[in-house]
Amino acid sequence: MMRTNRRIAEFLLQSKAIKLEPASPFTWASGWKSPIYCDNRKTLSYPEIRTSVRDAYVACIRDSFALPDVIAGVATGAIAQGALVADALNLPFIYVRSSAKGHGMQNLIEGAYTPGQKVIVIEDLISTGGSSLSAVEALREAGCVVTGMVATFTYGFRIAEEKFAEHALEVRTLTDYDTMIAQALAGGYITESQVPLLKKWRLDPANWSAS
Repeated sequence: MMRTNRRIAEFLLQSKAIKLEPASPFTWASGWKSPIYCDNRKTLSYPEIRTSVRDAYVACIRDSFALPDVIAGVATGAIAQGALVADALNLPFIYVRSSAKGHGMQNLIEGAYTPGQKVIVIEDLISTGGSSLSAVEALREAGCVVTGMVATFTYGFRIAEEKFAEHALEVRTLTDYDTMIAQALAGGYITESQVPLLKKWRLDPANWSAS
């Protein structure tokens, strides 16, 4: 049976949640040129894939952490998947906005929770780790005890790993960049000649060039 990280990588490629275009790179909001574009929300459109990703989250939480009191999703990409995970575990669900709502109660965290409750954070994608940590810090400032984070995919940037270690955050991912590249090659999504360029990008994405 295909290992979970390879299976999830294949699902991301099948659903075009991950697109690889080494010859025609994408431009990120940061201005970085990238041979990869990732939008894991696309997996929600495919029931079999959506369920498999949910089940992988549940298994990862059960294997890696004590069962929490609450599941928290990071807006907006992890709201739907986080709710699915919370439902499967029969746990309350909350989510963390990227910024406080500009009207009404001006909430940063939406949903019912109590200070002192243990929380597992669901994230869809880890790049530099900034937005993930912002959500974690918002929960901690609200009095929640964040016991860990599980994400669908990570690029594996060192800066993110260093930030997580600095903030004492234990992180697990369902799949990762190296696994995805290997699966993309095995599945014919890329050619052998494109692999070095893709690996080079991950080492220095800010200065990478497709040429």
